[in-house]
Formats: sequence, structure tokens, C-alpha cells
Amino acid sequence: MSEQPTDERPVRGSRWSDVQARDSLQSIVETLAEVAGFDVVGVSAVRDDGYLHVLCLVGPADARERLIDSLAPVADLLGQLELAEDWGTLKFIPHDSLIIDVDKWGWFSDRPRDVPEGAWHPEDMLVAPIHDDRGQLVGILGMELPKDGLVPVDGTRELLEMYARQACRAIAAILESERLAEQIRLAGAAADIVRRATGSMSVDDVLTQCGGALVDGFRAQAVWTHLFGAEPRPVRDADPHSPPPTLIDLLARYAAAAWDRQTVGVFAPDRLPPEPLGAADLAEVLEFMDCESLLVVPLGAGTECLGWLGLTREQGGAEWSAGEADVAFDIGRDLGRALATAGNFEREHRLVQELQELADYKSHLVATVSHELRTPLTSIVGFLELLEGDSGLSDRSRNAVAAIHRGSVRLSRVVEELLVLHRTGEGDLDAAGTVDLRATVAGIVELNAEPAERRQITVTGHLPAGQVPVRGIEHELEHVVANLVGNAVKYTPDGGHVVVTLEQVAGEVVLTCTDDGIGISAADQAHVFEEFYRSADPDAAHRSGTGLGLAIVRRLVDRHGGSIELESELGSGSTFRVRLPGA
Repeated sequence: MSEQPTDERPVRGSRWSDVQARDSLQSIVETLAEVAGFDVVGVSAVRDDGYLHVLCLVGPADARERLIDSLAPVADLLGQLELAEDWGTLKFIPHDSLIIDVDKWGWFSDRPRDVPEGAWHPEDMLVAPIHDDRGQLVGILGMELPKDGLVPVDGTRELLEMYARQACRAIAAILESERLAEQIRLAGAAADIVRRATGSMSVDDVLTQCGGALVDGFRAQAVWTHLFGAEPRPVRDADPHSPPPTLIDLLARYAAAAWDRQTVGVFAPDRLPPEPLGAADLAEVLEFMDCESLLVVPLGAGTECLGWLGLTREQGGAEWSAGEADVAFDIGRDLGRALATAGNFEREHRLVQELQELADYKSHLVATVSHELRTPLTSIVGFLELLEGDSGLSDRSRNAVAAIHRGSVRLSRVVEELLVLHRTGEGDLDAAGTVDLRATVAGIVELNAEPAERRQITVTGHLPAGQVPVRGIEHELEHVVANLVGNAVKYTPDGGHVVVTLEQVAGEVVLTCTDDGIGISAADQAHVFEEFYRSADPDAAHRSGTGLGLAIVRRLVDRHGGSIELESELGSGSTFRVRLPGA
């Protein structure tokens, strides 16, 4: 996923990540230099970006200073090897067939160039390509300046060939071990980071939990994150300095482009600026940085870029390998998903809190208003009763008093139901007692039978012979039955029928209230249990009501662990069925 440099990239310093492996290679070249009799012996590894990286060298101080950790294009060397003399494992490159730009990519001794035939020219080269078990080029073993000053021939050449084969096998094993070790390290780091990220439901927790794993897994100096809409923050940094706004905007712009391109970018001296940024952008980043390099990883989920993750390495630290860049991009994608999930969870949590606060406020408001209205309404009703008993009132005044009385009674009913609605969530139902629902239903049926008879409506109860116990609060269950039976009578035309049935079925108590009244349309059935809902049906609208009765019933039934069902058809009556767990 990393952006590859071009062959125009200048040579710059670097460090191999595994010091122990480098020391092992150094031992090999020192031994080889001694037994083979060469003044200069070195090993270079092939990097993922197409460069040879000189890892270790035996030779003069100026050679070591020039070559250690230098880079050279692999392609140039492969082209040169096509012109080399094939000695088997070793390839001899005479000075007169050189096509490599030595001044740019290499080093040569300052020994005299005028040498006799058969002597070693200072620009002669002897190299051995190193391949892994898959036949892939992984490194180069180079030898220059034999101590005897001669080009090896015959038996000397055969001996060198044996030394070179043994050295190449050992070097290939070390390079492969380093490659596998890095893969294992990165895979372990990625798994650890993903585990930490997916185990948190808070954006801050995700970043905090992953900070140490990112630093350790990538051998980084510091980790910064920037989620769009917030300020960049140091997750791990011993000496944090907040970037200026212009730099924040620049990196945010790059992160969005990098997410579209599905890549990561390295900001470092002597590196080309990551596309689509320019040289001025790179200079601005480097001016702020106090480190060897910065790896910028976009954080995203789906098609959306959420921000970026910045990893820095201290001065002299290893360059970012292609393997590290690929793993970093995958981690940015996994972290992005985890951050998006955590962000959604936090937003939902805040919304739930806001809704709860709103519900608490509404409940408090309803209770306050209801209590405040109750006292003056009691006074109004009391004085109306006095006025109704005044024989001196004219007919017009008496009609007005009657209208006021009807309004006050209706308002009192609203206040009482608001108070009931407010109280439905109060108290601990676990402390409730056992209620004989049969006795409750029988009392409600009897209470409604006499008023219904005035309209020739029959109210019939089909009740079991014995008790029907349920666990609950008696006055709340009374309210459920009273609302259902009262509504059935109210919405049944004169001469109609209301049937109330109570039965025990498979551990449940089932209360059914059926009428042959005006019925409820399909559109209204979806809303009848909502607070203050009133049907638009003319037959229902002209009957007085608060729109709270069925909302209270639903809330009380839910509170008792039950359920309520409605079956109805406009013009054909309604059936309400309440199921409660038996005691």
C-alpha cells in the first residue's frame, strides 16, 4: 500500500530494524574477508521498494562511512550483472565493462588505476547474488581489493567459490529469518491492536488502549491521531507539541486523498512528497517534525475517511518498510471501523440520556401541572355546586353553570388521568402483592352495568368460579379493567353488548373485553395506545375523552410484565385482550 519512490530518489541514511541480525551478518563478512583475503567485503539486502540497502561492510573507514546504510537501485545492478563474467556463484565485473554510476551509488578505492594485466583494478567488482528458496533475489555479497592485488584464477577462484556459496547460504538464512520475524511481529501487533480496539465502546478508550500497542508494534517514537471535527491529540508522545492549523489542514487533506487512493504516506528528508502533495507541503511537514520520519495512515470506514494516524521514528530510526506500510493501512481500516462503531455508540448513548432527561422533565412537568390544577379545580367544582343550588338563577345562568360544570368535570378527569400516567412508573413492582383479578373484574362489570342499562347496553361477565391470582398492584389493575370496560360501553351504540371474559391459559391470565360498537380503523389501531391520541373518525370524535386511557392501560400492562392485543374493524366492534403472568 505504500507509495513507491522513483529511481531519481537520492541516497539517504537508513537503519535495519534487527540489530542482532546485522551483527550476525557483520561476523560473516569479517570471517569471509579474512579467509578469502579481500580488503572490502559487504552485504546488501534487497528492499521492498526496489533498492539495495548496504547492511554491513569490512573495509577502510571512508568506504564504511560512504556505504553503510546507503541505497542503490537493484535494477541498475541487475543490468550490470548481464555484462559480468560468470564464475558460478560469483560474478566478476571488469572495470572496463562498468555501466553503474559509481559516483552516485558506490565507492572505489583511490589506489592507482594503472595496473598490469592480471592485477586487480580498483574499479573491478566481484559479487554473488543471493537468492531464497523460491529463487527470489534477496541480497548481494560483494568483494573488492584482494590482498594479493591479483584477479583470482584457477584454484584460488575455486576456493573463493566455496567460501562464497557457504556465506550466501548463511546470509540468505539470516535475511529470511529477519523477514519472517518482521511478518510475525507485525501480525502480532495488528492482532493486538484490533483486539484492543474492538473491545472498547468509547472513542477515547479505543485510542488509549491502542496507543502502546502501536508504539511497540511499529517500533515508533510517538503516535498522534486526528479525527475530523476534533483537534489532533498525542496518544503516546514524550514531548508533545500541537501542530499549527495550517499543518492540521494539510495532513487532513492528505489523509482524505490517501483514503481514496488506499495508501499511506511517508514524510521524511530526501523523500519525494506523497501524492498529491507537493514539495512545499513536504517542507512544511518537515519543518515541524523533530524525528527521522512520519508515517501518515488514513483512518476510515467504508467510503468515509474519519481522520489520520501519525507514527514517528526518532533520529536514526529504521525506514518504514513496505510490509509495515501495508499492515499500517490495514490497521487504519480496522481502527476506523472500531472508531466509527464507538462514535455511533457514544452518540446513541448521549441520545438515550437526552431522551431520558426529556422523559423525566415531561413526567415532572405533568406531575407539577396536574397538582397545580387539582386545587383550583376542586374550588371551582365546589362553588359550582353552590351556584346550582341557588334558586334565584335565571335559566340562562343555570345553563351556563351547567356548561361550566361539565367542562370542569372533564378537566378534572384529564388531571386525574395525568396523575395516573405519572404514577405508573413509580414504586417497585417486586414488592407488589397477589391480587384476585376475578374480584376486580366482577366489581368493574357490576359498576358499569347500571349506567349501561340506561342506554339498553348489556354488560356481561364470564368469570371462573374460583380466584384468579396475579402478581401486581391492585389499584393499577383496577385502572386497566375500568378503562377497557368503560371505553367499551362508551363506544357501543344504544342497545349493544359488552362481554368481559376472564380465564387462565397455560400459566397466563387472559382478560378479554369485546363490544359490538363503532370499531377502530386500521390507521387508528397503530396509534390508539399513544398518549393524547384522538381518532379522526366522526363517530369517535364526538364522544368525550382525554386520549390517555389506552396509553395508561398499555403502560400498566407492560409494567406488570404482560401484553395487550387489539382486534377491530371499523363499524364491527372491538376486542381488547390483555395477557398477564399468573401468580
